[in-house]
Amino acid sequence: MTYDAGHYDVIVIGSGHAGVEAGVAASKMGAKTLMLTLNLDMVAFMPCNPSLGGPAKGIVVREVDALGGVMAKVIDKTHIQMRMLNTGKGPAVQALRAQADKPLYIKEMKNIIENQENLTLRQGMVDELIVEDGVCKGVITESKAAYSAETVIITTGTFNRGRVLMGDLDYESGPNNQRVSVKLSEHLEELGLELRRFKTGTPPRVNSRTIDYSKTEIQPGDEKHQAFSYETTEFITDQIPCWLTYTNEFTHKMIDDNLELSAMYSGMKRGTGPRYCPSIEDKIVRFNDKPRHQVFLEPEGRDTEEVYVQGLSTSLPESIQHDMVRSVPGLENAEIMRAGYAIEYDSIVPTQLWPTLETKQITGLYTAGQINGTSGYEEAAAQGIMAGINAAAKVTGKDPVILDRSQAYIGVLIDDLVTKGTNEPYRLLTSRAEYRLLLRHDNADLRLTETGYKLGTISEERYAKFAQKNKFVEEEKNRLRKITIKPSENVTEVMTNAGTSPLKEPIKAYDLLKRPELTYDLIELMIDANTDLPAVVKEQVGIQVKYEGYIKKANEQVARMLKMEDKKIPHDIDYDDISGIATEAKEKLKEVRPLSVGQASRISGVNPADVSILLVYIEQGTIARVAN
Repeated sequence: MTYDAGHYDVIVIGSGHAGVEAGVAASKMGAKTLMLTLNLDMVAFMPCNPSLGGPAKGIVVREVDALGGVMAKVIDKTHIQMRMLNTGKGPAVQALRAQADKPLYIKEMKNIIENQENLTLRQGMVDELIVEDGVCKGVITESKAAYSAETVIITTGTFNRGRVLMGDLDYESGPNNQRVSVKLSEHLEELGLELRRFKTGTPPRVNSRTIDYSKTEIQPGDEKHQAFSYETTEFITDQIPCWLTYTNEFTHKMIDDNLELSAMYSGMKRGTGPRYCPSIEDKIVRFNDKPRHQVFLEPEGRDTEEVYVQGLSTSLPESIQHDMVRSVPGLENAEIMRAGYAIEYDSIVPTQLWPTLETKQITGLYTAGQINGTSGYEEAAAQGIMAGINAAAKVTGKDPVILDRSQAYIGVLIDDLVTKGTNEPYRLLTSRAEYRLLLRHDNADLRLTETGYKLGTISEERYAKFAQKNKFVEEEKNRLRKITIKPSENVTEVMTNAGTSPLKEPIKAYDLLKRPELTYDLIELMIDANTDLPAVVKEQVGIQVKYEGYIKKANEQVARMLKMEDKKIPHDIDYDDISGIATEAKEKLKEVRPLSVGQASRISGVNPADVSILLVYIEQGTIARVAN
């Protein structure tokens, strides 16, 4: 028999990177929120690599922060190293990457969750949902506690029927030998949700004291202070380096000779693994022409000797892993502290979700994170905050929030999942975004802070600082439009040193800043005036002015795209009534049930001809006549 354990507005199942963002966002919006987790000591645990950020992913962390999330703040307080990547390239692909102190990250995140108003953290295993007439009304735990709720968010990561694979070893487990959720997976299938098996993996961890770092290349952090969160004002200065080494022909031969012992290749593996984060076995098979592969040695924290061997993800037997690790320069005497393994788990087919991340089959039920078929902490956090926002919005009577592809990488991620689906663990890449010049590391706050403020996830104080920054940027751009720079000895010297041709006639400072070789700081030298503006303002002015033409073209493309998004598809449309649309397209349209013509055009299997027919049907056909 169950017992009444209480009522909440929002229940979040899981406390990983999706769960914590969902819980914090919902509670900030005023929803009474319960977060249920298998283990209170595993809040925001990093089961795989000890890092956050990188191309696209680092921008997502800033977007989550701009919406009022917590991931950026926590990594800023707990990292051991931070670097800006792709500094030699344009701003569209630059992104921060930080090495995390894993134990400290958990401690700091748990502290935030425990002290968040409207949020209750509790340990418990959810076995089933309470569903009445197609509406989710709560959850029931294995201890028979029945919690009622207006909305429920599932963020169970890789714990749904998880199985660890290492050689011929195969046992039920979640990451780090944690308990798994079995009954919830079975229950979801009973409710009609389609599940599939995916796989991810980890490399061995070795003892730092047994590494010969003299045979590796040091990878230090940046000396310049960096931060993911727009609110960070204190910076960590005592950074810890990572180290780079490489596999070799002996490593490759050893792996090749033992492929049949790998769970990846022995037939034991059933799930699909991530293409963009392959195991070392995958690399050897797929890139057999490469004489070596990079191996990064990444410390897992300041107060542990564990080092993550990035690049050697494997499901080979433990005995082979020892020899494989010791074939790598610098690791000849390395002692493995934790062996690498693959893990299989259930995920749901994400085309079963609306763009709000609510399931189509069950009203009030949301899913976020790796259960939706993604890989990565950042992708999980992005979905978590959006699921939390939309679940709370449903409860509080606010409009749902759907970010479009021109607003955020978060919009790209969710649209890809719910519109196209995925046959492998999905990873965000800059190449997935059509408007990546607009979705930059530097301007996430300009794109999303207003949204967060209206939702109540951004404080008045933070919003005031954001508005002040915007004011400074616009004022400085206007000032540069009015200042004329004339040829002079000082100007010629600055321009010559910058490698650009000297002036022959006067020019506005605004227009001169558009030259590729010149920066805002160099313009200041030419006009001999230091504005004392904050560095972030100067950076934003420089980027907006220098890339003004490209940004204008991108915005024109966005405007055309949004016209298609504005053409809404009635929810009761019957695609079988539309003659001329290909059979495959009809099946895909019925499966995805797109909300707009723009979304329909991005469905795999729906071609431009199908979209044109759909447009005519909506604008001139049966629906239009009925509306009139």
